[in-house]
Amino acid sequence: MTDTEILERVREIFRGDRFATEMGAVVDDIGDHYAKVSLVINEHHKNAMGGIMGGVYFTLADFAFAVASNWQQPGVVGLNCDASFIGVPKTERIVAEAILVKDGRTICCYNVEIKDEKDNPIAVVQCVGFRKA
Repeated sequence: MTDTEILERVREIFRGDRFATEMGAVVDDIGDHYAKVSLVINEHHKNAMGGIMGGVYFTLADFAFAVASNWQQPGVVGLNCDASFIGVPKTERIVAEAILVKDGRTICCYNVEIKDEKDNPIAVVQCVGFRKA
């Protein structure tokens, strides 16, 4: 199977993460215990003050973590996530990259960075997961 075919298969599987995908999140790239996902910000992502809801950033980070930790071997669920919202996007599209920190027998840890397309940091999230299977 080619890399493109694998990526399309992963995209199809994670279309089942309906909250994230119906919000607009898409899988852009995958690698060994790695995922890059993105979404285009629009009006329904905004809060009453005109800013982006923190839940948008958290959902995108959670989606990146889910893809990175499950696309090769399903069975990881989130135990704890710690999010810090540190910036405001200067572009309409934002990108989250999940990178493995530790992959133990039952516990894993990923760092997720969210940036805009100009590489401005928006949020950092550390996700700890538990492997059920």
